[in-house]
Amino acid sequence: MADGPYKYIRDADGNVSRVIRVGTRKSQLARIQTDSVVEKLKELHPDVHFEIVAMSTTGDKILDTALSKIGEKSLFTKELENALEKNEVDLVVHSLKDLPTVLPVGFTIGSVLKRENPHDAVVLHPKHKGKRLDSLANKSVVGTSSLRRAAQLKKRFPHLEFKDIRGNLNTRLKKLDEKDDFSAIILAAAGLRRMGWENRISQILGPEDCMYAVGQGALAVEVRARDQDILEMVSVLNDSDTVLRCISERAFLKHLEGGCSVPVAVYTEIKNSQLYLTGAVYSLDGSDSLKETMQTSISSDNQVEEQEKVDEKVQRVGITALKVSEAAQDAAVKLGVDLGNLLLSKGAKEILTVARQLNDAR
Repeated sequence: MADGPYKYIRDADGNVSRVIRVGTRKSQLARIQTDSVVEKLKELHPDVHFEIVAMSTTGDKILDTALSKIGEKSLFTKELENALEKNEVDLVVHSLKDLPTVLPVGFTIGSVLKRENPHDAVVLHPKHKGKRLDSLANKSVVGTSSLRRAAQLKKRFPHLEFKDIRGNLNTRLKKLDEKDDFSAIILAAAGLRRMGWENRISQILGPEDCMYAVGQGALAVEVRARDQDILEMVSVLNDSDTVLRCISERAFLKHLEGGCSVPVAVYTEIKNSQLYLTGAVYSLDGSDSLKETMQTSISSDNQVEEQEKVDEKVQRVGITALKVSEAAQDAAVKLGVDLGNLLLSKGAKEILTVARQLNDAR
């Protein structure tokens, strides 16, 4: 039964509970990620009935083209946002790295959960068990559909060749194991760990080998910006450190106007109330690059402040993080913009423009 925009159900004992519908992609990993978020929400709101609605997205359907060539910013999110807009679902769980830095009007990220390991991982063909990238034979082929990974790894491991590989995690592992096309593939460690496939990780790539994508390893809950009660409900899932790190990363990417079609990488850490952001841009072959680090204070003296009325104004790079210090969030945005400006002053725009043109011409 519905009452205004809300949906309720009555159980056998006549108890009425509110229904919250949660949208997700259909892939196994997306379902695992969504289930983990719903479990947390159930613990916090035992009186609410959560219903999961799974759907396919454009990115799930176009499997024969490199992501960077499709030229659509919201590849994995558009269908889910349409459902959110039509009130078919009330919140959507995403990998934060799939969400553009500017969301369509009326939507916001109400929660960014504690980040899983954000680094990339090397998964080897079974016959190369025990090896690392540097010990693979000359001209070994490594699969990755990410320009960011390829650019950094080509420079770091010039003896290897890199080729596109698409598909969800299951598909990519199958392509690796059942054919002889690839000696290894590069995947996000977070996804492998969430799938329970940690035993396939032969090497985690540290920042000296390969810095990660903006928002990598973090889950985000997207809601309608006007739904104050849903925003409140999901805001308890916010992990303050992850929110601040990801705000700085997203502000950096947004300032550079980067996206899937250009190689931009980041590395963040918080130590002693200082947020450190390292950001880099690369040419497609990695030969040309710019990399800098900056830091800012995010002192936790004023961690929970008066809640402002939530409107589009307090959305920072698409994120409305209630219960996280406003001052710290502003400092994180400024850090990302400042680092973006530093790289632009050193020629980042030229590197990215050429990378974009070359990628479009491929």
